[in-house]
Amino acid sequence: MPYGFQGKVLHVDLDRASFNVETPDHNFYRKYMGGAGLSNYYAYKEIPPGCDPLGPDNALIFSAGLLAGTPAPAVPRYTVSAKSPITGTIGKSEAGGFWGPELKKAGFDAVIIKGRSKKPVYLLISDGAYSIKDASEIWGQDTLYSQEYLKEKEGKKAKIVQIGPGAENQVLFGNITNELAHFNGRNGLGAVMGSKNLKAVVARGSGKVSCYDEQVAKDLTRWVSSNLEDHPLAYALFKNGTPGGITVQNAGGALPTKNWQDNVFEHADDIGAEGMENILIRRKGCYSCPIRCKRVVESESENIKVDPRLGGPEYETLVCIGSNLGIGDLEVIAKGNELCNRYTIDTISFGMTLSFAMECYEQGIITREDTGGYELNFGNKEILLPLIKETAFKEGFGAKLALGSKALAEELGKDVEEFLLQVKGQELPAHDPRVKTGVGFQYALSAHGADHWVAQHDNLYKEKDSHTLKTIEPLGIIDAVPATDLSEEKVRLHYYTHLLTMMYDCLGVCVFGYISRSMIPLEKLLTLVKAVTGWDTSLWELLKAGERVSVMMRQFNSREGFTGEDDTLPKKMYQDIASGPQAGSGKIDPGKFKQALGTYYQMAGYDSKGNPAGGKLAELGLSWMKSKN
Repeated sequence: MPYGFQGKVLHVDLDRASFNVETPDHNFYRKYMGGAGLSNYYAYKEIPPGCDPLGPDNALIFSAGLLAGTPAPAVPRYTVSAKSPITGTIGKSEAGGFWGPELKKAGFDAVIIKGRSKKPVYLLISDGAYSIKDASEIWGQDTLYSQEYLKEKEGKKAKIVQIGPGAENQVLFGNITNELAHFNGRNGLGAVMGSKNLKAVVARGSGKVSCYDEQVAKDLTRWVSSNLEDHPLAYALFKNGTPGGITVQNAGGALPTKNWQDNVFEHADDIGAEGMENILIRRKGCYSCPIRCKRVVESESENIKVDPRLGGPEYETLVCIGSNLGIGDLEVIAKGNELCNRYTIDTISFGMTLSFAMECYEQGIITREDTGGYELNFGNKEILLPLIKETAFKEGFGAKLALGSKALAEELGKDVEEFLLQVKGQELPAHDPRVKTGVGFQYALSAHGADHWVAQHDNLYKEKDSHTLKTIEPLGIIDAVPATDLSEEKVRLHYYTHLLTMMYDCLGVCVFGYISRSMIPLEKLLTLVKAVTGWDTSLWELLKAGERVSVMMRQFNSREGFTGEDDTLPKKMYQDIASGPQAGSGKIDPGKFKQALGTYYQMAGYDSKGNPAGGKLAELGLSWMKSKN
């Protein structure tokens, strides 16, 4: 009897409206586990080289984490993979919420969807059964309407992952939501879903995920609940959520403002956790998680009404459609977040694309005639909401924003590189590598474009004898490393915590529950994995699963023609910080950064071009991926 996994993978062909159930053996799960392990295995197997990301040959893969669906805390996550339309690389995005556990309770570990339906449809997965149903009545409707429609049709307990009009219209950064407030936000995977005429995947399960020793999982949840207030990082996430990072980053001179022209924002307190108390109505968590870091907000003011059913803005959103646009009105930002959630467009890529356009506008490169009359000045809050809608429906200047910043820059046909903040086509999240150089490694080395959670963050390990440094001593990291360091020690820190984070993505672990960002230590996680699976496993074996994910993604990109030449940072990262307490400092030395990347390639088992070496593929049991060496 399998423990932790269900032993079934559902293959769906939308062209033929046909299904196939695969039953991988126990050793397959031990090797790839779940989440990012399964999704990236199938991405390489099922997606033909050179395929059009928005064509029918692209595969859209949903895979629940190995621990998802158990009563353990902070393990709700699932991975979606496909070839990304905005980067052309492997696309990978995690989400929490409730859908991943429900998929497993419905009898499946993963779903692989290929082809394109002739008409809008949704997929129903219910207690081992599956069917394709007509979605014509909700195609074009926003996520709130569609959620209510599908709950009425399939039952209130059904869990729904879906897209709205933005992703249906194949905005290149269209995303995917489950239960209206949890997102597979990056890489444009919602656009892939829209290209398949697939509105939703509805999961409904009365089963359970069997555990070898379920009591261990339950006891860990009780331990988190009982000790939450004693752990400063975890309790801060409960109390303030991710918006708590706004004032912290601003005080440190690291809050992206006005397309990163500045690093401090005069209205930071207004849009951070303190300001959010004015519209906060409750805290919310994901499946089986006591930390409850999500914010639910509501506004009933005369001009702005924010619907609490669509959640509340996270740190990245507050920056990308707030400070980075020079907008300090929290109600406008919250409404912008609601609209992005209704339409399923990524708040990071949308905000960063708009801030790029704003800087181009203020430099005279984009004119009011180009924008259809919009004045793209930083701080102009009046344009935010209409431009979100125009982008979702590809109307007016929104049709240009829907391309993303890199493609928009190419359309402009002018030298705008110094205003452009993207890696491999994906816009930067809201963390400045000039104050955390390991985040620079994350942006440059991430196989799926700029991403801020493919490793842990530098500031957690910069102080000797700190609690967060002690949490990763089992990895062999025992010495503090300065946040702005570019030494071999910093490269090693990034590499080890990258493997840790990829391991988390296999298991379905949320970084806001486990070390280093939160409270559950590696020892307890290892005990949990043993209790769920019954395996006599080790941290070494689990980290190898994380490494396997990293190398599979890198090898996918190698097949698509990407090399180390694509591991770059935006031009602005090599310039001094212009304002705030770190003004006049902080720029990354390009020579040292390139040298550090070379050191990373050697550590990771890559060749001089930044591609996995044949020996590394063999060591990880991945020789089937046909190394190009």
